[in-house]
Amino acid sequence: MSESTGQGLTDESASVQSHLQIMQGVIQRMAANSSSCKTWCITIVSAILVVTAHKDKPELIWLALFPSILFFVLDAYYLALEKAFRASYNAFLKKLHTGQLQPEDLYAVAPEGSMEQHRVEAAKSFSVWGFYGFLIILVVIAWRFILQ
Repeated sequence: MSESTGQGLTDESASVQSHLQIMQGVIQRMAANSSSCKTWCITIVSAILVVTAHKDKPELIWLALFPSILFFVLDAYYLALEKAFRASYNAFLKKLHTGQLQPEDLYAVAPEGSMEQHRVEAAKSFSVWGFYGFLIILVVIAWRFILQ
């Protein structure tokens, strides 16, 4: 499927393959960062819940909402970046396969599209709001059981 672009760039060109690998690496890092957000959030919220239960200070349980909200925003940011880099990756492939790829395209590794739109879509994603919403509900339930 080695379509020529008129610039000597094909899907088999070493420079094209390197660019695709770089883009895939960036996308994988964003996905890993998103996963790390969830891991750290669970760890911190659990620690706060254990300390508040152990110290018998139920009024401090609300501190667990801060990391939940902070990591919600951070996770949505990473997911938005991942979406933007996927859009950039797909645009690069489209240029490659339609013969519009230019050598300058090989040196541009940047997110594509409106970051605001990507952030809104990411925040509405079940993988973000579902996780953090459930965690916040658990904090509220824990608060109810610790008080009683």
